[in-house]
Amino acid sequence: MDRKIAVVGLGYVGLPVAVAFGQTHPVVGFDIKAQRIAELQSGKDSTDEVAEAELARARIRYTREIEDLKACDFFIVAVPTPVDTGNKPDLSPLISASRSVGQALKKGDIVVYESTVYPGATEEDCIPVLEQVSGLKYGTDFTVGYSPERINPGDREHTFTKIRKIVSGSDERTLDVVAEVYGSVVTAGVHRASSLKVAEAAKVIENTQRDLNIALMNELAVVFERMGIDTQEVLEAAGSKWNFLPFRPGLVGGHCIGVDPYYLTHQAEKLGYIPQVILAGRRINDNMGRYVARSAVKQMTLCKHDVSKAKVGVLGVTFKENCPDTRNSKVVDIVRELRSWGIEVVVCDPHADPHEVEEEYGLKLGKVDADHKVDALVVAVSHKEFKALTSAQLRAMVRHEKPVLVDVKSIFKRADLEAAGFTVWRL
Repeated sequence: MDRKIAVVGLGYVGLPVAVAFGQTHPVVGFDIKAQRIAELQSGKDSTDEVAEAELARARIRYTREIEDLKACDFFIVAVPTPVDTGNKPDLSPLISASRSVGQALKKGDIVVYESTVYPGATEEDCIPVLEQVSGLKYGTDFTVGYSPERINPGDREHTFTKIRKIVSGSDERTLDVVAEVYGSVVTAGVHRASSLKVAEAAKVIENTQRDLNIALMNELAVVFERMGIDTQEVLEAAGSKWNFLPFRPGLVGGHCIGVDPYYLTHQAEKLGYIPQVILAGRRINDNMGRYVARSAVKQMTLCKHDVSKAKVGVLGVTFKENCPDTRNSKVVDIVRELRSWGIEVVVCDPHADPHEVEEEYGLKLGKVDADHKVDALVVAVSHKEFKALTSAQLRAMVRHEKPVLVDVKSIFKRADLEAAGFTVWRL
């Protein structure tokens, strides 16, 4: 494999890709953020996705300069694809990255997109930008591939090289090259999709499927609470059947599961079809933060708390456990709903970047411990630091004689918490 590789976008997806290739090939790592380039050049990764030793072994030239991309002929684009405030796809990072690549594009080059998009976006939105900026003709001067990212932030087991990679190309020759390039580092092998659109669709339904299954569990949790049944006990019982799917209720945030379905529904609506099931699942999951907060207030009221003078500690603000990623965190919905009741909220998280949280959400991280007591606790994220807390340690963090503990992820034993004096509520 003699391709000269550039990875455009060095975030949670792009950096592991660059590092994997950098173990055996020289790679150009491009990002528009000066701070990100500086920290990577110093051997640090603030996303905690790549260990320092692995980062040190990778032969990567980190840069913000377009000129450095011109030496490459195989470009991997791995930038975020978020949604806007109206839940419509925001392709601006993808378009910007395409402009950068277009400035470096030469005859014979291949551009592979990894960013999650709706089926057709590579051909309809990205290729025209490449043509316009480069002055080259798609299919004649350069070709394109699509190989959807499958990075799972914080997952040390299912890493880039260990997950089978979907690959596709705009023609057979390009597909062969894309398969060869990825196959040189992905030990799990590759799956050849028949077209760019098939590969794009495969990616977007992976997370849509998870979103819908979690939405079902969330709706069941709401129903079972009204029936006075513990949802976790129900799921443990149902899980004794060999083919029961082990999904659990919870907050659905992050840059994938809570976002990708909107890319699919957007394209479906453009074609005149209004998806029913997918959007219903999105509505359920987008409302769970408020539901958790209102359930906490209800329990506090039943325990004779003066809600207007109460202080609640929220443990965790990242979108998932043991990961610093705060993008699209639904814990923020819990905080905002609690504050709407006049409650003082203190958020703490050992993994989140305080400056990032304040800049993105206007929240200042604080302390909740035996010296900084609260009236009730919402354990929102199952960080290892929180899972290690004993019932006695949790009890020492609260000051109210009838404290409430909301265990969103059901990481503690209910009996132990109740024995410590807590009134327990969990999804």
